[in-house]
Amino acid sequence: MNFGQVITAMVTPFDKNENIAWDEVTRITEWLIETGSDGIVVAGTTGESPALTVEEKIALFRHVARTANGRATVIAGTGSNSTAATVELTKQASECGVDGILLVAPYYNKPSQAGLYEHFRTVAAATELPIMLYNIPGRTGVNMSADTVVRLAEISNIVAIKEASGDFVQASDIVRRTPDDFYLYSGDDKNTLPLMAVGAHGVVSVASHLIGNEMKQMVAAFTAGDHQAARALHEQWLDVFEDLFIAPNPVPVKYALAALGYGDERVRLPLVPATEQQKIELAQIVKKVRAR
Repeated sequence: MNFGQVITAMVTPFDKNENIAWDEVTRITEWLIETGSDGIVVAGTTGESPALTVEEKIALFRHVARTANGRATVIAGTGSNSTAATVELTKQASECGVDGILLVAPYYNKPSQAGLYEHFRTVAAATELPIMLYNIPGRTGVNMSADTVVRLAEISNIVAIKEASGDFVQASDIVRRTPDDFYLYSGDDKNTLPLMAVGAHGVVSVASHLIGNEMKQMVAAFTAGDHQAARALHEQWLDVFEDLFIAPNPVPVKYALAALGYGDERVRLPLVPATEQQKIELAQIVKKVRAR
C-alpha cells in the first residue's frame, strides 16, 4: 500500500467551548487536499490524540474519510501504550472508511524490543488495513530498533514506518533491509530531504498545513532527480520547519493556520496557547507564507 509521498498529520480544530469544530475539520481537510497532501493522518499527535476521547476519534475518522471521499488516503491514529485498547480502537477505526492505521510505539511503559514486536504483531492481526508504524523515541521514551522494524515488515499488512528518531543510520538500515514495497517516511519536516537521500519515500508533515504545495514540489523534485531544486526548496523553508516547533506541537501550527483563516489557535490542556513572544516569531512565518 502506497499512502502517497506527502501526508499531513492534521490538527484537530476546537471551538470556543473546546469541542471539535466540525465545519473547520471539513475546511481544513479540503484545504490540505487542495494544497498537495496525498494523505491525511487523523488523531495523531498533531491532532492532540492524548486529549481526544475514543468517541471523538471515531467521529473524526468517519468525518475525514467521508470528506476526503477517495481524493486522499486517510490514516487513523489508533496507537496507545495499551495493546488491548489499541486493538479495540483499531477494530473500530477499520469500520470507519479509513485507508490505513498509524500505530505509535507504546509510550511511558518503555517495552523491550520483544514487547514492541508483540504489541504491533497483535494489533496488526486485528485489522486487514495497512499499517504505518511510528517511531518517535523523544516522545515515547523507547526507540524501535532497525532489527525490530525489519521483523515487523515481514507481517503482510505492516507496510510503512514514520521514522522520527533523527538517526539517519538507523533509517538507512531500515530501508536497506526491508522489501521495496515497505516505505519509510520522515517524521520531521526538516529531515525530509536528508532522509530521502538515504531512501525515504516521503514525509508525514506538519508544515504541509501551510506550505503543502511546496512540500509536494520538493519531494517531487528529488524523486525526479532534480536534487538542486529540491535542496533550494528545503533551504527556502527550513526556518518554517524549525519555527513550527518553538512550542510543543501543534501549538505553533494551530496559531499559524488560524492566522491564514483555518481553524483556531485553541488547544486542550495540558497544552497551552503560544506566548506573545512566540506569536511574534510565528507571525513572521505567516508573513512569509502569504508572500510566496
